[in-house]
Amino acid sequence: MGAAGSKVYDRRPEAGPGISSAVTVSEILAVYAAILLYIWRWQDAHPFLWVPLLAAVLFSQWLYGDTLEERGLTAREFRACARAILPVLLVVVAAGVLYGLWAREVAVQLASPRAALMFVGYFIWCSLQQYLTQSYFHRRLMRVVQSAHLRSFVIGLLFAGAHIPNPVLMAATFAGGIVFAEIFSRHPNIWPLAFVQALAGFVIGTLSPPWIIHGMRVGPGYFLFHPH
Repeated sequence: MGAAGSKVYDRRPEAGPGISSAVTVSEILAVYAAILLYIWRWQDAHPFLWVPLLAAVLFSQWLYGDTLEERGLTAREFRACARAILPVLLVVVAAGVLYGLWAREVAVQLASPRAALMFVGYFIWCSLQQYLTQSYFHRRLMRVVQSAHLRSFVIGLLFAGAHIPNPVLMAATFAGGIVFAEIFSRHPNIWPLAFVQALAGFVIGTLSPPWIIHGMRVGPGYFLFHPH
């Protein structure tokens, strides 16, 4: 992993057969618009529409020739990505430990088997989010935006936009989206990123008052939440 870990993968991917930059931009906008429509309009009436949306993303990745390594799904760059995200992980863990020392009844709940099972489920959900954000949107932006920092900023905006109108999650996903994108551009692996996102989500959900975090909900569900 030594040489591979130090290699920078920040480069524009080879163009797919006959696919122009204009088509790529149109695709990015269309897929993102479909995700927002699902969050705001479709998920209650058509809860399984996410299946064709994901199928469209997978078809696009096949068409563009994105490999599993480029998507960040293999063991390659795992250690380098984990080392790069370690400072963020330490901050998240420290915040959780300090709060646990202050509110011990919450710490006991988080140490339960039920909480562990919930974390596993949430990690799977965060892995899907990182797959869409990094393996798909970030990969597509590499074709049309040359600046790595500008791409990271756009990724932060896209990630935060999918969490409107929750102010806590919007702020966290904007900052996290930028950091994760910076790391992914150098060490493409989504698994450490998804783990840190899941752990941070648990800490944020625990630390934030119910009247502002609204059960970690986004979209119309944020307005329908009523804390007890």
